[in-house]
Amino acid sequence: MFNYLRKRFTSHIRERSRRRARLVSKDGRCNIEFGNVEQSRFVFLIDIWTTILDLRWRYKMTIFISAFLGSWFLFGLLWYVVAYIHKDLPEFNPSINHTPCVENINGLTSAFLFSLETQVTIGYGFRCVTEQCATAIFLLIFQSILGVIINSFMCGAILAKISRSKNRAKTITFSKNAVISKRGGKLCLLIRVANLRKSLLIGSHIYGKLLKTTITPEGETIILDQVNIEFVVDAGNENLFFISPLTIYHIIDKNSPFFHMAAETILQQDFELVVFLDGTVEATSATCQVRTSYIPEEVLWGYRFAPIVSKTKEGKYRVDFQNFSKTVAVETPHCAFCLYNEKEARAKEKKGFDNPAFVLSEVSETSDTKM
Repeated sequence: MFNYLRKRFTSHIRERSRRRARLVSKDGRCNIEFGNVEQSRFVFLIDIWTTILDLRWRYKMTIFISAFLGSWFLFGLLWYVVAYIHKDLPEFNPSINHTPCVENINGLTSAFLFSLETQVTIGYGFRCVTEQCATAIFLLIFQSILGVIINSFMCGAILAKISRSKNRAKTITFSKNAVISKRGGKLCLLIRVANLRKSLLIGSHIYGKLLKTTITPEGETIILDQVNIEFVVDAGNENLFFISPLTIYHIIDKNSPFFHMAAETILQQDFELVVFLDGTVEATSATCQVRTSYIPEEVLWGYRFAPIVSKTKEGKYRVDFQNFSKTVAVETPHCAFCLYNEKEARAKEKKGFDNPAFVLSEVSETSDTKM
């Protein structure tokens, strides 16, 4: 009993470590870390727009709030300095005929409120700039222009973050597992993909990359070597009519990297199949990409997907997503090599072969019996 539990625990730890090592997670996030980058992190400030868009929401909202509060407080200090230099504050005991640069600024708090009213163009009318100071007029113009720039940039970043096509990609889902079975007389690797919205992805294109470690004839070890995997549907792999779930398949022929794998050895392989779906969002005309990956434990040999599309009595087509990732065991050759050898053997039996070296010689019967 103890040995059985130890084996189960060891296999569980090995499986978890193997799943953790995948490059692309099931939801499409890339598990990669950059180390010892020579360039300074300040280079990201050159493309500040992309940097802001890539930030997480908590950091973006922190920058959003800090930008406005910081600018309001900074200009509040400047308005206070102007009032202090011009001796408009109550502690200077200005005369009755004294005309301040800004009406009703009595301290730092009122200067901050005036800065807020100026930048967001509220304009309550209680505090206002007079003609007395050219410095105050220049500061008013400068803050108004800078406030428009901050408003445009930060509000545009929030709007762009909300409308990014990355969110549209979350409504595209792939099956939990890939399956290998016969389709159209050929051994194929099949994956199911579905669009959860009724709006289409225009010009959709689907393809795959097989990531594995290879050793070149020169002895060089290439980690994460990429091999192209062509996926097709019955109508091709481009311009998909993606309104209902589709089953895409890769034909395992002699040019496929899966050709030399078998049902008994596929779990011993070390690879990661990454599947990509590119398309244009119909509502926004923005391009998006959906990614997922499959490791050997998620490739089921000898299974096919259960049907999920049916027709109701009212004539509508119904998609049952309960069976979206459900698989059914089917009779499947245990390797592609065996399937093609079996086909060749059957073809030879039907065709037949002639032996050109065979010569039929007729023997004449003669009687040498003498009476």
